[in-house]
Amino acid sequence: MSVEQQQRRARVRAPELVGRRWLNTGGRELRLKDFRGKCLILDFWTFCCINCLHVLDELRPLEEEFADEVVVVGVHSPKFEHEADPAAVAAAVERYSVHHPVLDDPELTTWQNYAVKAWPTLVVVDPEGYVVHVAAGEGHVEALRSVLAEVVAEHDAKGTLHRGDGPYVPPEEPDTTLRFPGEVVPLADGNLLVSDSANHSLVEFAADGETVVRRIGSGARGRADGAPEGASFAEPGGLAVLPEHVASRVGYDVVVADTVNHLLRGVRLSDGRVSTLAGTGEQWRDGADSGPALDVPLTSPWDVAWWEPAGGVVIAMAGNHTLGLFDPVARRVRRFAGTTVEGLRDGDAEEAFFAQTSGLAADGERLWLVDAETSALRWVAATDAGGFAVRTAVGKGLFDFGHADGPADRALFQHPLGVAVLPDGSVAVCDTYNGAIRRYEPATDEVSTLATDVAEPSGAAVLDGELVVVASAAHRLERPVPPGVAARLVEGASQQVKRPDTEIGRGEVELAVVFTPPPGTKLDDRYGPSTRLEVSASPEHLLVEGAGVGTDLTRRLVLADGVEHGVLHVVAQAASCDDDPEVEHPACRLTRQDWGVPVRVTESGPTRLPLVMGGLDTDL
Repeated sequence: MSVEQQQRRARVRAPELVGRRWLNTGGRELRLKDFRGKCLILDFWTFCCINCLHVLDELRPLEEEFADEVVVVGVHSPKFEHEADPAAVAAAVERYSVHHPVLDDPELTTWQNYAVKAWPTLVVVDPEGYVVHVAAGEGHVEALRSVLAEVVAEHDAKGTLHRGDGPYVPPEEPDTTLRFPGEVVPLADGNLLVSDSANHSLVEFAADGETVVRRIGSGARGRADGAPEGASFAEPGGLAVLPEHVASRVGYDVVVADTVNHLLRGVRLSDGRVSTLAGTGEQWRDGADSGPALDVPLTSPWDVAWWEPAGGVVIAMAGNHTLGLFDPVARRVRRFAGTTVEGLRDGDAEEAFFAQTSGLAADGERLWLVDAETSALRWVAATDAGGFAVRTAVGKGLFDFGHADGPADRALFQHPLGVAVLPDGSVAVCDTYNGAIRRYEPATDEVSTLATDVAEPSGAAVLDGELVVVASAAHRLERPVPPGVAARLVEGASQQVKRPDTEIGRGEVELAVVFTPPPGTKLDDRYGPSTRLEVSASPEHLLVEGAGVGTDLTRRLVLADGVEHGVLHVVAQAASCDDDPEVEHPACRLTRQDWGVPVRVTESGPTRLPLVMGGLDTDL
């Protein structure tokens, strides 16, 4: 179905853009009418969401290609309480190099007006102010390119397209040694190595954390190997120092999670030389995730840690909610834990659910990790049967967070990104969105607070018995825990994600994932079914029928009596190929989206739940 046909069936006027303020406009307040004559892409995002960060990078080439005809506007609709802080939103816009106007939507007003149900969601508005396309999730570049080409051609012919610059006004660029650093590790000589994420490089400091010894990387975004002054990264994150016996065999000392490049990089400390170890530079979306390291795509490796029981470097694969394993000697990568379904489920490693795996730290028998989107502290340990199992120390699920100390089953974090094992065996957690350093004591199963007022702590390491913390939003290293301070109690209340529940009816409900192949393409059935749908729920007993995997994008769900609230976990994908009979090997693309939909079950709720993966819901 063409864009024009979709418009005729579902002619929907775009709602007004309403929020607290505008960023990247030089202080100018904008309204929908200010974009009349332009193709407008609304990018509904929130800065905690790794998929949203992927979309920011996916949109960059489209913004350049359609610079005269298209304006992108980010609509920042927060999930966590911290993401509603105006200073935090402004910092995130700078941190992630957002080069278009951003509407700050802290109350999710515009989000609700556009009936958005997932981060990220893209909405295309034509030059006359009508919604012509909706796409949830990431990986929609080619579809958007096709839609935009049709809309531009149509409105150019009608005379309703106005070319020219958009309203973007770049902010001033600050001058600091570090810019939104990510992680820190101590080196054997007592120095500290820091991933300088927004400066796309690494910085080695003396033990004081202030004296710069050297910089590794040119500072330009890229993926070049070689000498330190010419090598380049793209928002590097986690760092892992290899054991000496491994480093001597492989020829490098440090593994770097080169997050936005979807690569692992190696650094030889003797001369700072950088090499590529794992990944293809493309983001993993589906298919093989095990094999020779340079042949397997990765997806936003956030942190890395050498863990002896696993025999390699564990990778927090934030982009698909899993843990990977890199064997530097065999030069191979494989899936280590997780299914790619976003959620919180313990058990055997291969069956566990994670939600944006982030910081890692090993203490020998256990590998600790923080799971950012569930605000959870978890660990992996070997089992008697020879495998590995995942357990949760602190955390309740996708929509519960806060700052509360006490017994672990009642304690709460808010989107933690870093973790470190302290000399006494307890675990320090960089409780990022609470601006705090927390402590979990395994022996007592208690959580306490060590320090507050730290600007978005994202990583930590122990140097000579002292905790060194990356205060990312303050652009520096700090030592916020005074000597002798063990813990201090913080009484806090629980909070929940602001996102409103989706109301659905009791009993039987039709789940419909809406997907229309982009113009010029069709669903590809040559090698079997072109679509896949996986459905589960939290709590599991919410669904009496309808859970599991199938090939139809429409599913009959039967909800349990007596359950009024829950979360539907939906993973959908569709394969579409160029529809040109003259082409022997048409280009094909996989579209995939994960939803975690909080639902409220009522007697009068609708009996159809549409989730738009691409196109328009023509049943509206």
